[in-house]
Amino acid sequence: MKRYYGIFAFFISLFSVDAQEIQVLGEDSRKPLGNVAIYNAEKTKTSFTNFKGFADISKFSENDIIILKHVSHEEKRISKAEILRNNNVVFLLSGQNELEQVVLSVSKFQMNRRNIPQKIISVSPEEIKLYSPQTSADLLQNTGQVYVQKSQLGGGSPMIRGFATNRLLITVDGVRMNTAIFRSGNLQNVISIDPLAVEKAEILIGPGSVVYGSDAIGGVMNFYTLDPEFSFSEETLVSGNAYARYATANTEKTIHADVNIGGRKLAFQTSISYSDFDDLKMGKHGPDEYLREDYALRRNGKDVQVENEDPRLQKPTGYNQINLLEKIKYMPGGDWDFNLGLIFSQTSNYPRYDRLYRKRDGQLRAAEWYYGPQTWFLGDFKINKKGSGKFYDKAQFTGAYQFFAESRNDRDFGGEILFTTEENVDAYSLNLDFEKAFAESKFFYGLEYVLNNVNSEGESTNITTGENMPTASRYPDGSSWQSLAAYGSYQWEINEDLVFQSGLRYSHILLDAEFNDRFYDFPFEEANISTGALTGSAGINWKQNNYFRWRLNLSTAFRAPNIDDIGKIFDSEPGAVVVPNPDLDSEYAYNAELGLEWSPAGNINFQLTGFYSFLDNAMVRRDFSLNGETVIDYQGEPSRVQAIKNAASTYVYGFEGGVQIDFSVALRLTSQISIMEGKEKEGEEYLPLRHAAPLFGNMHLLWNKGKLKLDFYGEYNGQFNFEDLAPSEQDKPYLYAIDEDGNPYSPAWYTVNLAAQYNLNKHWNATAALENIINQLYRTYSSGISAAGRNFILALNYKF
Repeated sequence: MKRYYGIFAFFISLFSVDAQEIQVLGEDSRKPLGNVAIYNAEKTKTSFTNFKGFADISKFSENDIIILKHVSHEEKRISKAEILRNNNVVFLLSGQNELEQVVLSVSKFQMNRRNIPQKIISVSPEEIKLYSPQTSADLLQNTGQVYVQKSQLGGGSPMIRGFATNRLLITVDGVRMNTAIFRSGNLQNVISIDPLAVEKAEILIGPGSVVYGSDAIGGVMNFYTLDPEFSFSEETLVSGNAYARYATANTEKTIHADVNIGGRKLAFQTSISYSDFDDLKMGKHGPDEYLREDYALRRNGKDVQVENEDPRLQKPTGYNQINLLEKIKYMPGGDWDFNLGLIFSQTSNYPRYDRLYRKRDGQLRAAEWYYGPQTWFLGDFKINKKGSGKFYDKAQFTGAYQFFAESRNDRDFGGEILFTTEENVDAYSLNLDFEKAFAESKFFYGLEYVLNNVNSEGESTNITTGENMPTASRYPDGSSWQSLAAYGSYQWEINEDLVFQSGLRYSHILLDAEFNDRFYDFPFEEANISTGALTGSAGINWKQNNYFRWRLNLSTAFRAPNIDDIGKIFDSEPGAVVVPNPDLDSEYAYNAELGLEWSPAGNINFQLTGFYSFLDNAMVRRDFSLNGETVIDYQGEPSRVQAIKNAASTYVYGFEGGVQIDFSVALRLTSQISIMEGKEKEGEEYLPLRHAAPLFGNMHLLWNKGKLKLDFYGEYNGQFNFEDLAPSEQDKPYLYAIDEDGNPYSPAWYTVNLAAQYNLNKHWNATAALENIINQLYRTYSSGISAAGRNFILALNYKF
């Protein structure tokens, strides 16, 4: 009998007397499900699907009610007659545990989550649809375990365990997104990733340098975008989604569509999203210091400072963004598949909001400060090979090219000169990864090559006359950064309850930059770095009994100097300018993590993780001298000279806790909390670490029954007093509320929220949410923009 679920029902019925095979697929993934238990109510008849999702149900009678059960999907009851009417295909809905079973982030191949000694957070498409994040930065924040800083609406800089920016790594479909100009200041590159095109996301909490190399000190954020799906019949599979969302706080208007066309060997996935955001309105109840009392306008050729009619409206913050994705997958046989992925993202100009409300003597300092379009293109080609070879069972080759473009534009209030710096990065990467399984162990190994070429230009424009003049670029133009690496990781299943995992990686970094002395008299002409780094990890995952499971992991990580560290020229804050320093070395992190999972009952689960990280030879911004000068003129303003130096050591430790309680099949309580303490050594004194977040967490009460899903949840954030702020944050009082002593501080806050989702039918799905119900006025720590006030979100999704 043919195994094609697309054959007409009357043709299948011709074979029903002798044997009837069905195929079980995931409702969302449309992929075969193996090891699905199939039985009748009395359990006198049973069957199981094979690895392709097929099972024989000929032993069941026509009127039997068949039960299908799978560990990661919801149980389904259906009559045999109905299965036959549906062309012998059964779809199972994804369950809460689906993404808990298998992860890719630790070795780039599928691994059982319960065998891994590191902490990993998974985000499913269902969660994305329910909480309707506007950007991928908001997606990360919704986990309750990643802290996100924002300087503007078009932004979002993740912070994990006291590390942020270029000490965290981002990958998309396994390709490294970090470039040679990722900076220590806040980054917004993550918003280039379309959350509506994310099939799943995995956040590796803690170091990941063994597999991912430089920058993976605090964690790795892996985004896996929509994959093409094949048809398992002679008929072409056509499926997709159409999605629209509206939000009141910034009058968001988002539309999205994705279409999959799948044959038996060739499949296509196309996705497009467009979002338009107006100025963001903050909440009502909170510090008056956050209000936007006035803003700059240009009238009749002059800058004027005008009163804001609605001080809760943050002017200007709006922007728009488009995201495109195209993937092609070809599977000529069971052992090979070829994948081509193309992703494009571009924003409009978007204002750097926290630079637009700074004042000097009661007058706004800047008339304009905005980022030019943030453009990102990723093209990657993957070849996957399966087999039982002598040296590997699975092999994957990945070749990728990325293009990044960004610019900064600023003009003083009352000034005529608009300063612009523009950067382009061409990023190339090659990866070759292997998996080899033995009797009770697996060995993962691979090679990597990365090349970044950086182009940077500076220009000044007289907005009155239109005259253009070249100025100093932000980075040395024509510089390059290269990484060559080899790694190996070993997993040994000592017994069914104890798994050991370890790994080593060697990376060699090459950096070349030439400095132009046209605008500044540097005491050096070039920077050439050739340095190596060896990192490793070792850990165990031990199931003590049915109640306790332990994780222990020890690891090292590193970050090599990049072009931003060595060659940057920019204004870091009012009256200070950062200049190049070609004498930098790599920084190293040493990390220990102990995790406990306790299940006192089948419906209760507690998780607790303690961690400690020490960063040695840390690259930090410090006062510097240039040709003996400690103050230079930068864009017409005397500025204190600073540079990135290996001048500090830092440590951060803390605890992360979580609980999940299933009160019934329909009602679940979950909660997360993170507490940490971080210090940076300044001379002989340890001062607060800038990226160590205050206490934060969330709590969710979920009800899911039938077609309706409800989530009543809260998010909260502890307070940082003035003495808790890092010195660099104490010097930015304009970002913070002011305490009774006149000092800046970051107040505690909490929000109350409600999200609902209703399945109208098998095609239509509606989502509604009311965020910040109590209209709290707040800012996340270190942020320059206030969060949304009361916000109503409505989204509709059509699935076919």
